[in-house]
Amino acid sequence: MSLKQTYEFDQIVNDITNHERFLDLKHELHHGISRYEHSLRVAKVTYQISKKLHLDYERATRAALLHDFFTEKEMANFTGKETFKVHPKIALINAKKYFDLDPKQENMIEAHMFPVSNVLPKYKESWIVTCADKVVASHEMYRYKAQMVLGIWLIFLFNVIAIQK
Repeated sequence: MSLKQTYEFDQIVNDITNHERFLDLKHELHHGISRYEHSLRVAKVTYQISKKLHLDYERATRAALLHDFFTEKEMANFTGKETFKVHPKIALINAKKYFDLDPKQENMIEAHMFPVSNVLPKYKESWIVTCADKVVASHEMYRYKAQMVLGIWLIFLFNVIAIQK
């Protein structure tokens, strides 16, 4: 990102990245890095794509940053597979608790695990957050779980094709 874009990005997310509760994600391991760093990466990719496409990049960037706003403690009662489906709902609950969201942002957060979750992305920005998360997660996990990356993409593509029918 250019210096101007970095400044604008920081202005958009500053209240979130400095929020005490969100800072807890720096201590949460996620794809081999912290959940804070993962969320920041997804937000940066979302910012760049949605701005380039002249979409609502500010709200999309904020929602992308909040897409995994949960702790392992909150997920303790769920199995690994259940976590995939449940964590977007918990992230949304947490995001709404501390930040003002509109229905579009709520969908961006809740639908980011499509097609694993049953929540369909309703907006272009929701699709961008969903895809940005998959691209970033694939990059982060590649070092450790190459077959999982392939599986994520195959499931995603299969479900997108199925929706088209």
